[in-house]
Amino acid sequence: MKSYEVDPYNGLSAKTEAQKLAFAPIVFHTARTLRDLNILSALDEAGSDGLDATEIATTTGVSEYGVKVLLDMAVSAHIVTWKSPRYCIANLGYFLLHDGMTRANMDFTADVCYAAMSHLTESIETGTPAGLKELGDWSTIYEGLSQLPEKAKKSWFQFDHFYSDRSFPLLLEKVFADTPKNVFDIGGNTGQWARQCCQYCPDVTVTIIDLPPQIEMALEQAKEIGYEGRIKGHAFNALDASQSLPQGADVWWMSQFLDCFSPMEILSILRRVRQAMKPDATVYILDLFWDAQKYEAAAYSLNATSLYFTCLANGNSRFYRCEEFVQIVEEAGFDVVEKTDDIGLGHTLLKLNARQD
Repeated sequence: MKSYEVDPYNGLSAKTEAQKLAFAPIVFHTARTLRDLNILSALDEAGSDGLDATEIATTTGVSEYGVKVLLDMAVSAHIVTWKSPRYCIANLGYFLLHDGMTRANMDFTADVCYAAMSHLTESIETGTPAGLKELGDWSTIYEGLSQLPEKAKKSWFQFDHFYSDRSFPLLLEKVFADTPKNVFDIGGNTGQWARQCCQYCPDVTVTIIDLPPQIEMALEQAKEIGYEGRIKGHAFNALDASQSLPQGADVWWMSQFLDCFSPMEILSILRRVRQAMKPDATVYILDLFWDAQKYEAAAYSLNATSLYFTCLANGNSRFYRCEEFVQIVEEAGFDVVEKTDDIGLGHTLLKLNARQD
């Protein structure tokens, strides 16, 4: 984990970086347009020989003016290199084109977050997701996931699943080591984890605990693949502190769920889990903590995504520091009996037992 105690810039480099920030939205759209108009693909296929502007225009159908104005910005952003009169794809351009994580992040930013972020100041001042009105009329984004504009919905779920799905193999092995029969998946969303559980263990029943629209989507998909009856639903609004949770689970599972709530809301949810669970049940929390990341880019991405929560999701949640999060867990009456970092693309798995007072 990189140290953040020292300013990495001297005066000149800081001023240079400030200009990059000032024009960052323009560079972002330049990169995405180069990708979507297949200009980066054309350069990638050309290899080290590169192409001149006329050749690129002919290959892509983009005007020569468009090619030049985009690629000249890309030269300054180090997305491509230029040795007159030919452009070549650079390492940065290669990853913009081929890297799945970059594509998921970029599409999420463009299709879900971009317009909304113009309302960030209002969100900070009011503690509400002021940017959500760019997508629909809901109090939180979770109420409207099934109704998002099609492009935004696709990018939201691709972003969400890109990070969670890569963690499944190790997680399934850990969770089913004690052969649980009943798993409660709080915040189960589309049922991705529930389906994985049913595939992994033929004897398990999974109850998805979520808002009604999410349960409806999840049960519909479960029925389509033959898991009707093994995947069940229980409607639950975590923000309503008067709502209690069902009983009977061997395992309580929360994946990328609690980061969607403020500290006091997390405390309320965990206390209700503590109240409903059997004495010998186990609680697993899978989440992302920006201070537990191996790479600087991961911490950067998580802190940026925290502002999605601020401006779009609910106005008061974020990706937490692990130490801060564990304090909430302990206050709710749990002990962390096992902590596993670096799962998948930077997840941390917390295994909890209820504290025996």
